[in-house]
Formats: sequence, C-alpha cells, structure tokens
Amino acid sequence: MHCRNPLFCAIPPYILSHVATRGSERQRRWALKTLSADSTIRQARAVNTKARGRKGAREGYDLLAATGPAVRTRVIYAARHGWEVTGGKRVRDENDPPANDPAVNEAFDGLGDTWDFWEQVFSRDSIDDENMPLRGIVHFGEEYPNAFWDGRRMVFGDGDGEIFDRFTKALDVIGHELGHGVIEDEAALEYHGQSGALNEHVADVAGTMVKQRKLGQTAAQADWLIGADIRGTEFEGDALRSMKAPGTAYDDPKLGKDPQPAHFKDYVRTFEDNGGVHINSGIPNHAFYLLAASLGGSSWHAPGRIWYDALRSPLLKPTAGFRAFARVTHRAARQRFGPASDEAQAVRAAWAEVGISWE
Repeated sequence: MHCRNPLFCAIPPYILSHVATRGSERQRRWALKTLSADSTIRQARAVNTKARGRKGAREGYDLLAATGPAVRTRVIYAARHGWEVTGGKRVRDENDPPANDPAVNEAFDGLGDTWDFWEQVFSRDSIDDENMPLRGIVHFGEEYPNAFWDGRRMVFGDGDGEIFDRFTKALDVIGHELGHGVIEDEAALEYHGQSGALNEHVADVAGTMVKQRKLGQTAAQADWLIGADIRGTEFEGDALRSMKAPGTAYDDPKLGKDPQPAHFKDYVRTFEDNGGVHINSGIPNHAFYLLAASLGGSSWHAPGRIWYDALRSPLLKPTAGFRAFARVTHRAARQRFGPASDEAQAVRAAWAEVGISWE
C-alpha cells in the first residue's frame, strides 16, 4: 500500500521498535508511546496535506506573506509537553531577541539557517518557493524522541535524555525535515519503496548541505553523518545515518545495527518502514557522497545544483525509482555543465559504483 500522506519523522519506526523490545522499562514506555503518537500524527498530516495541496490554501498569514518579496519569517511555539501541533505558547518571532530556552533558540536558528540556504544558494523563497513562514513547535510530547515536518510546521521533541537528546540541536535534522517540504512541493515523490527511499535521500542531501554550508566545509572536510548531534549518553554509535559509509552509523544493543545498504545488490525488500524508505536511501545517499567527493569543493555547488535541477525536472515522476532518478540527474548534469563535462561523467560513475545504470 502506497503511503501518500506520510509523517516525515527523523527517527525511523524500526529504531523505535528495537527500543520497545530491548530498552529499559522507561525506554520501552516512551518508545511504545511514540509509535502510537506517530500513528495519530500521521492522520493529522493527511488532513494538512489535503488542505494545502501542492500549491493550495495556506494557514494564517501565509496568504499575505506569499504576495510580497521574499522575507524570512520565523515563529516558534512551545507545546509545553502537550501532544497538539496547533496552539501552544508563542515564544519567539522573527525580530525578537533570544529566549532563555535553548530549544527555542536552536529551533529559531536552525529554521533561519535552512531558509538562508535555500534563498542564497538556489534563490528559493522559503520551502514552498512562495515565501511560506517557517513555524517551529518545541517541547512536543513527553520524552518524545523525534522531530517531524507535518506539511505546515517543524515539530521537535526533547528526547528521553538517555538515548536521544533534544532534536533542536541537530541542524542537519532540521534541514532534512524541511527538505521534505521542498520535495513535496516540487516532485511529490510517493513515500513507498524506491520513490520513498528517494524522498528520504533527497531530504538527507538537503540536510547535509545545510549543515556543511553553515560549517563552511568542503566535501572532503565534512563527516557526512546525519543526526550526530541528537545522540544521548546511551547511544552507541556515531549518528542515525552515514552517507559516506551506509550501514556503519550505529551498532547498539537497544537500537540494533544500522541496516542501510551502500550498493543496490544489497537492496532490502521489506514491508516495514513503508518498504524500507529509511533503509534503502543509503544507496542513493552513497552515490551523492561519491559524486561530491569526486568533484571536490562544496557539496551544494555542482552536486547540489544537479540534484535540485533533477528534483524540479518534469521528467521526475512521483513514482520514480532509482534508475529513473539516476537518469534524470545525469540529464540535469549534461544540460547544466555540458554532455562531455566532468560533472556529467562523475554523475554516471557515482551511480555505477552503487550498482545503478540506465542503459
């Protein structure tokens, strides 16, 4: 069954399932509560998506914001450990000074860094390219070990303080989740199987580019890890995912072992996780890393521009698989840099190295 209105969460359900069976009594309780809450939130996400549409109705003052020039607009709310994504206390607006709450300031700064990235690198007016204000909800739920984009806002849990720290600390997670909004707006990749894995992959590309640009890192200098900053003291591993070396991010008695493959020959066929969307994204993730490492310099320059061109291409269909996406990225490289360019050849070589070809 295809999931057309998914909940784009930072922590995959299989990690929560592992904790629910292997964690301490306290950890089992929050893992089970989170799995149940995510299912409920998924229903709200479906309503949001239906209400908004691809270029449809907006919430609150979005309609006014969309009529003028691009202006960075951020609003942070505090859920005060409630489970509602609407309401809450409004705690910081665009021109307000820093708050006394680190989570508020981290969310505010992360939204701003992501907005700046899309505007300054790709001349994109916010997530929807129509000046959508960025909303953040902090302190969501009780010991909620996740963060998600629900189609209208970015929501952050505080973690349990043992396995996961507060999710506002990770800029790449913020960039990833808001990246889902860009993907939804441009390509609407279906969240199941290979198209869903591509959805997760492009969000990882967005997250790592935002982080690398903020840190001023080249492809060679970057760690290519996703979620390193949300690790608690009991997290045994480096991060949630590694684009440089999929399958090596963690090996934890409570979380299990990182299941991501780096090559198409190891593609995981499963009914869980919407057909392995968080698992098989390791394959295109590794291809992007190989491309960036081959070309050198900054990931958001040639590699990022090629991927962004591909995402916006009318040739990229919502049901696209790995081969179709690889073909579109190669065409994008040829169009932007030339048929015989180093960039076009590097794109082909990167996909070939992970077992993807299209002839």
